[in-house]
Amino acid sequence: MQPTDLAADNPFGAPSTLPYGLPDHARIREEHYRPALLAGMAQQRDEIEAIAADPAAPTVENTLEALERSGRLLHRVVASFYNQSSADSTPGLEAVEEEIAPLFAAHHDAIYLDPRLFARVAALQAQVDSGALELEPDTAWLLHRTHTRFVRAGVGLDEAAQDRLKTLNAEIMSLETAFGRDLLAATNEAGVLVTDVDELDGLAPDAVAAAQKAARDRGHEEGWFLELALSTQQAALAVLRDRGLRERLFRASIGRGTSGPHDTRTSVLRLVRARAERAQLLGYAHHAQYVAADATAKSAEAVAEILGSLAPVAVANARAEGADLADALVRDHPDARLEPWDWQFYAEQVKKERRALDDAVLRPYLELERVLADGVFRAATELYGVTFAERHDLVGYHPDVRVFEVFDADGSGLGLFLADYWTRESKRGGAWMNNLVDQSTLLGERAVVVNNLNIPKPPQGPTLLTWDEVITMFHEFGHALHGLFSAVRWPSQSGTEVPRDFVEYPSQVNEMWAWDPAILRAFALHHETGEPMPAEWVDTLLAARQDGEGFATTEYLAAALLDQAWYRLSPDEVPTDVSEVEAFETAALQRAGVDYAPVPPRYRTTYFNHVFGGGYSAGYYSYIWSEVLDADTVEWFRENGGLDRRNGDVFRARLLSRGGSVDPLQAFRDLRGRDPLIDPLLARRGLLGANAG
Repeated sequence: MQPTDLAADNPFGAPSTLPYGLPDHARIREEHYRPALLAGMAQQRDEIEAIAADPAAPTVENTLEALERSGRLLHRVVASFYNQSSADSTPGLEAVEEEIAPLFAAHHDAIYLDPRLFARVAALQAQVDSGALELEPDTAWLLHRTHTRFVRAGVGLDEAAQDRLKTLNAEIMSLETAFGRDLLAATNEAGVLVTDVDELDGLAPDAVAAAQKAARDRGHEEGWFLELALSTQQAALAVLRDRGLRERLFRASIGRGTSGPHDTRTSVLRLVRARAERAQLLGYAHHAQYVAADATAKSAEAVAEILGSLAPVAVANARAEGADLADALVRDHPDARLEPWDWQFYAEQVKKERRALDDAVLRPYLELERVLADGVFRAATELYGVTFAERHDLVGYHPDVRVFEVFDADGSGLGLFLADYWTRESKRGGAWMNNLVDQSTLLGERAVVVNNLNIPKPPQGPTLLTWDEVITMFHEFGHALHGLFSAVRWPSQSGTEVPRDFVEYPSQVNEMWAWDPAILRAFALHHETGEPMPAEWVDTLLAARQDGEGFATTEYLAAALLDQAWYRLSPDEVPTDVSEVEAFETAALQRAGVDYAPVPPRYRTTYFNHVFGGGYSAGYYSYIWSEVLDADTVEWFRENGGLDRRNGDVFRARLLSRGGSVDPLQAFRDLRGRDPLIDPLLARRGLLGANAG
C-alpha cells in the first residue's frame, strides 16, 4: 500500500490557489510527480473502499456523486503529468511514466472490477429501469455510462478471466508508453542533416534559419537539420527543389521505428495481440468491435462500410491528380516516375500554374500572432462573444507557453487557454488539446485547456505559417472551446469527455472559420507591410478548397483502414515476427484498395502514434466519421447566416456546453433537427458523383 500523504512542499498536495486552479508550474519539479501519483492512487483507493463498504443502501449521493468526487489528488497530478510528458518530456519523466503505467492499469482494475461497487451501481440502474427511481437527464446518463464502464471493464468475468485481464491491461499500458517513448526518440534521430545550403533551394529564409537553429540545438556545429513531423509527408517536401533531398527526407520519415534501438515493431505486435486477447475475454470478436460498440458507430461493420464506400472514389480522384503531377514531373525529369516524395512538390507547382498561388507566396501573410489574435480569437469573439487577455503573470510548464484568460460575453471569467505552438526535441509530434482542469459545477471548477502544435520556431522574427498550420490552429482551438464552454455538473462529463468518434466533430466545425472571407481577410495581412492579402488571392484560395482532396482523402483512408486491419485480428492471426509487419501492411492496403504507391498512408504502422501510443486504437476512423456531422453542421451555419452570434449561441447551448452529459447523437439532433446526412461530406471531399471505375 502506498502512502496517502505528501510532503508539505509538494505543490500537488492541495488544490492550486492560482486563478482557475492552474497548476503552479513555477513550483512543480520533476521529483514531485512520482510521490504525488502514488499518493493520489492510494487516496482514491481509500475513497473507493469507503463507497464500496458503505452499509447504507445505494443512492445517487453515496455512490454516483461519491465516485465523481473521488480521486481529486490523482486527477490533478495526472492531468499535469501527462501534459508535461507529452509536451516537454525528460528521461526522468519517461522513467516515471514507465514505472507508473502498469500501476495505473491495476488501479483502474481495482475500481471497475470491484463487485461490491458494481452491485451498488447496478442496484441504482435497476431502480431506474423499473421506474422506482427518476433522475435528472444528466444523472441518468451518468448512471448509464458508469454501469457500461463496469461491464466493459470485465466485472462480470470469473476470477481466472479477471486475473488474465489484469495482466493484459498492465501490459497494454506499458507497451503504449514504450511505443511513445521509442517513437519520440526515433523521430528526433531520423531528421535529416543537410551540409550544403544549396540543397535547401526553395525553402523560405525563415525556415532555413529554423533548420540551422535546430542543427545547433542538436550539437551540430555546421549544417541545417530538417526536423520530422509525425505524419508521413513533411512540409518541406512541398518546396524543396532538390529531388535527392526530398527522397532522403521522405525515406527518413517512413523509416522511423523500423530498426535500431528505437524499433517500435515489437511493441506494435505485442499491443495488437494483447488487445485482441482482451477483446475476446470480454466477449468481442476483436478489438475493433470492442471499440466501436462503445462509440457512436456501434459496430466495426458500420465503420468498414463507410471507409469502404469512400475508398474507391477517393483513390480514383487521387490517380487523376497523380496523372497531372506526373506530367509536370517529366518536364523536369524526363525519365522519372512519380514517387511519394514528388507529390507535394508538384502539387504546389500545378497549383501555382493553375491558381498562381502556393504556400511560398501565402506564408508572409500568415503570421502566427495575427492568425491567433485576428483569426482564431476573432472568430470565437464574433460567434460566442468571448474575449481574451494574455496573463503574463501566470506561468506555463515551458517558457514557450502563453497563458490567456477567457471572458464570457457578460465579462465573467470562463477559464484559461494555454497556447504551446512551437516544436522542440522534447515534444511529441502532431497537434493536440489537453485539459489541465475540467469544468464541473459539482466541484466548482472552470476549465483550463492547452493547445499543442509543432511549428518550427525561427531563431528571431515572426513565425510564418503554412495554410495547413493555420487550419490546425483553428482545429485544435475547436477542442479548446469544447472544454471551455462545458457547463455540466459531473466531472466525468466535462467538455471533450465524449465518444472518440464524436470528439473531433466540434473541432472540425471550427475549421470553417479559417475559410470565412471576413475572418480570412482580417488575419491574412503581410507581416512586414500590413497590406492585406490580395483580394484575388483570397478568392483563389477559397476556390481551391477541393484541390488535392483525392490525395488528402486517400492518405487518410489508408491510415484508417490500416488501423482497422490491425485491430480486426484475433490473437492467433497477429504476426509473430517483426519482419512480417511491412508485409502485413502492404497486404492490408491492397485488400482495402488503397495501395496507390505515390500516396502512402498518412501514418505507417511503425510511427502511427494515434493507435499504438495514444487513445485512438481502432478509432482513427473517427475523423471521417465526425466529419459527416461536421460537414452537415457547416451547412446548418450557412443556412442560418454563417458567422453570427445567434448561431454561435445556439451551437454552444445545444452542443458545445453539454459535453458528455447527453447521448452525443441526440445533441446533434437537437441542433440539426434530424439525423446527419453524408452528402455534405461527399460534396466537400469531391466524392459526390465521382466515378470509381
